[in-house]
Amino acid sequence: MYQYNEIKAVHLEITQRCQASCPMCDRNENGGIVNRHLTNAELSITDCKQIFKPKFIANLDRMYMCGNHGDPIVADDTLEVFRYFRENNPNMWLSMNTNAGAKDSKWWAELAQVFGRMGCVLFSVDGLEDTNHLYRQNVQWPIVMNSMQAFISAGGRARWDYIIFEHNEHQVEEAETLSKLMGFEKFQKKKTGRFYSTNKFKTKDEHQAKNRKGTDTQKLELPKEEKNKNKALDKVAKIEEKYGSMHEYHDKVKIDCKVAKEKNIYISAEGLMLPCCWTAGRMYKWWFEDPSEEQIWSYIQDKDAINTKTHGLQSVMENGFIQNIQHSWSLPNTKAGKLKVCADKCGVEFDAFKEQYK
Repeated sequence: MYQYNEIKAVHLEITQRCQASCPMCDRNENGGIVNRHLTNAELSITDCKQIFKPKFIANLDRMYMCGNHGDPIVADDTLEVFRYFRENNPNMWLSMNTNAGAKDSKWWAELAQVFGRMGCVLFSVDGLEDTNHLYRQNVQWPIVMNSMQAFISAGGRARWDYIIFEHNEHQVEEAETLSKLMGFEKFQKKKTGRFYSTNKFKTKDEHQAKNRKGTDTQKLELPKEEKNKNKALDKVAKIEEKYGSMHEYHDKVKIDCKVAKEKNIYISAEGLMLPCCWTAGRMYKWWFEDPSEEQIWSYIQDKDAINTKTHGLQSVMENGFIQNIQHSWSLPNTKAGKLKVCADKCGVEFDAFKEQYK
């Protein structure tokens, strides 16, 4: 795919911790109890200095914090890590996705100064005061508003990501108007692909949310208006008709890797290096009693071998792990080792991720 000295982007998941309990996030069981396979792992500024050397950072085009399980605003050293990257590369792009429900005004103002004009925060806010918490469970609206305003007031470049559900569909225009009044540079209407089950590879019309006590809360439903729906979901039936099933599609589809084009790598909160958050996201699915039942573990086997804290980033890049994943794409089918997650996320005939933004 690419070598250590060719890496241009880093997707850093600094923590597995989060104060929210979003029902379609793998960190919780439908918003209920926390995924038992997680350990609340987190990278410190010391870890990051050990993993990412100044010479390596100087060669990057961008670094962003998003991930599978945690929110970067909950981590202890997020600001210090961003500052470290900025000090070693004044011109790289820095960004962060967050639910905005933590930190005080001073912290957000400092982040704005670190980012300058070469960076932005993508605020994941899915509604207004009466609806945002229906998906972003446990996120408090006053804190969200303070975080967004503090960052923008300090000169930060801000973008608003708004996932459209049935329950917040009526507020899209109102939220977009608010974003303009507040000084956001972009309002992104996200046509969610979350109603496609990555467990069963099937579409669904609804998803029952739970709270930490296991009590049913909001029933999440697809938006009603066609303009707000993810068009990839309509392709599932056609693909099943063409191939017989989504599993057969995964066996046969050509893979066009997104991160290979970007020369991008993903580092987890444990310090593990994988090609992307999607491959990493298969490691700790809560619905498996033993997470190693998931196919990705046949390529990992020894987790320590991809630990950049133990072996260093360059050594892990050169141990053949990524090349083995790339080789899997040419195998006859998923039973023979072709990675399902790669076929699902980067197969050329189905892309729910890309369709979110159209």
